[in-house]
Amino acid sequence: MSPPEIRPASVADLPAITKIYEQAVNEGTATFELIPPDLTEMTRRFKALSDGGFPYLVAVLDGHLAGYAYAGPYRPRPAYRFTVENSIYLKPAIHRRGIGLRLMQALLRDCEQRGYRQMIAVIGDSANAGSIGLHRRCGFQMIGTHPNVGLKFGRWLDTVMMQLSLGEGADTVPE
Repeated sequence: MSPPEIRPASVADLPAITKIYEQAVNEGTATFELIPPDLTEMTRRFKALSDGGFPYLVAVLDGHLAGYAYAGPYRPRPAYRFTVENSIYLKPAIHRRGIGLRLMQALLRDCEQRGYRQMIAVIGDSANAGSIGLHRRCGFQMIGTHPNVGLKFGRWLDTVMMQLSLGEGADTVPE
């Protein structure tokens, strides 16, 4: 298997991104959405992030989109402007091949270059060992668990909160 190409996402990637996310909504607990957004909604979300200056990356493996990751605002209030929340989704068939790690590492570099200082991961389902492990491997620290905050597939789910300092983190105050 050749290494994946990691590059900025484009509008042309959105049908494949929408399909990956649809499967995550319909079959998984990483997201607490219950109804998969259509291509129009995914395009709106993509444009909002792109227009806001946030990174949105894809991993292409052997000519096919294998996954995507992006960072967006953690909270809307101005004091949070140096903190982002990440999302990463992969096709299930390519899990545990290092593609998520490469995608996350590229996203972290991109966010650091843009001057962000903290990244928050809000991981759906405390049983999501793959995502928790990926974030740990990238240096994220566990900051807490919100027990039983989501109801999906007839069961209560936790969210796991993890955090990583980027660049100088909180060691200095940006100008």
